[in-house]
Amino acid sequence: MVDDITGLPDDLDLDIEEDLARTETVLSVRMESRRYGKPMTIVEGFEDTNIDLQELASGLKQRLGAGGTVEGETIEIQGDHQRRIPELLRDEGFSVDA
Repeated sequence: MVDDITGLPDDLDLDIEEDLARTETVLSVRMESRRYGKPMTIVEGFEDTNIDLQELASGLKQRLGAGGTVEGETIEIQGDHQRRIPELLRDEGFSVDA
């Protein structure tokens, strides 16, 4: 079968909605200090529910070798990763504010 929207075969198993959500989402990355002055990198701007934040956070944590969590519509990564996370998010297809 062929997808009505893309014209591509259905067996390619493409998630067009998530890909579109990624390209339209503009994220911001900031750092804040938590308990005992520990740095926490915060990724904000996820407004579309088609993005699997748990999966994205898991990938970021693995690539950074850090812990973290998803709180609401934000991803929190332990440590100061303000310079590295924007690059990783762009690799995943997101736009990131400078």
